[in-house]
Amino acid sequence: VEFERLDGILERFGPAGVTDLEQAFGRVGAVTDDTQMTLFTAEGLVRMHLRAVSRGVGPTVSVIAHAYARWLYTQGEQPPAVPGNTIDGWLVDVPELRHRRAPGNTCLQALRAGREGSIEEPLNDSKGCGGVMRVAPVGLYPSLPRQAVFGLGCEVAALTHGHPTGYLAAGALAEIIACIARDGLSLDSALDRAERCLFEWPPGGSAETIQAIEAARELARPGNGIAASPAAVESLGGGWVAEEALAIALYCALVARDFRSGVLLAANHSGDSDSTASICGGLLGARDGLASIPPQWIDHLDVVAAIRRVCDDWEYISNNEELVVSEDWVAEGWALAYPPA
Repeated sequence: VEFERLDGILERFGPAGVTDLEQAFGRVGAVTDDTQMTLFTAEGLVRMHLRAVSRGVGPTVSVIAHAYARWLYTQGEQPPAVPGNTIDGWLVDVPELRHRRAPGNTCLQALRAGREGSIEEPLNDSKGCGGVMRVAPVGLYPSLPRQAVFGLGCEVAALTHGHPTGYLAAGALAEIIACIARDGLSLDSALDRAERCLFEWPPGGSAETIQAIEAARELARPGNGIAASPAAVESLGGGWVAEEALAIALYCALVARDFRSGVLLAANHSGDSDSTASICGGLLGARDGLASIPPQWIDHLDVVAAIRRVCDDWEYISNNEELVVSEDWVAEGWALAYPPA
């Protein structure tokens, strides 16, 4: 229902709006560009880890930039020359990923630019939500030094989105995910931590993101007399820009009874439904685990096999680092699956 207004959603699906997976892009269970790019973020992080283990080189955002170049290739485009990058590995050959699912123009234009965007040398002044919607894996990655999560989340988003809010909202999401999944904190305590990271940013740069987080927390505050509803969601904005997408996802996660209710609330509004629901799902998944997701929602996904593989490979490699420097690395096909970055 991305690009549809709420009144049209209710007319099409009934008074409760969307309540289950619906047909989009010609099938039920088609993921959008959000999940496609999140998968390539995760694959890039795996390669980043392998680079650290095999070469002793610390985290570098260029590895993620190369992953996004591979995503651009799956969209039917030839990425501009990026030093050290080739179109390789298993993920780029997954046929289900070779579909355009309404990718954001800012992401496309930035990845066509021929150089990496950065905080210091931005490619544009965009604060669209295309940076924040794809960074959840940064917060989950166990081999990334804990103190580096917020910064890497910002750097990953700044590859395509140059406005401070565009990348600070992403850094905040990565920090929140890490606080929940790695530190075992509640969502509310995770927000406190994320706000501290934002307050430490140069004066003024993080104001929009902090205000958006505070707006979501206030709207979700128990006893304020505001019922969870699409009207409440839309009071936070449309989600087309980074801080609004983060605020909507946070609000829906804070008031959610469970994974299903939170994601549906985040999808049934007039704005960027797929991105807000995707971010909310990442938050609730980190908090409540895989068992919280309705099985039928998982089984119908067109890229479910790819999601399972990147997660399984991520876990196996993290727990068997000695494999990377052994003869088995090549013999068992791992070197072709995840070539050196």
